[in-house]
Amino acid sequence: MIVNYGYQDASGTWLITVDTDKCDGCGKCADACPAGVLEIIPNEYDPLEQGLIPSVSQRHKKEIKYSCSPCKPTGKADSEIMEPCIEACKSGAISHSW
Repeated sequence: MIVNYGYQDASGTWLITVDTDKCDGCGKCADACPAGVLEIIPNEYDPLEQGLIPSVSQRHKKEIKYSCSPCKPTGKADSEIMEPCIEACKSGAISHSW
């Protein structure tokens, strides 16, 4: 299941997407996030799948644009650089809309 956290406004779409089918609940993405945007919660989205998944903490849900901006690539030179949460996710379960 694909779970999107974030919002869309006049400045763009600001989503962190988690593929719960790929996520193994290891928590490395939350540990890697320098802003503390991610937290690990029980998987409530799929009652057949038990375990843990990352979620955007309540405090950051409406501020992802600002909370994640220090890690966001700023130009072509940075396009090879991955955000720490994405780099830490070896299963490829996390992506961003920017």
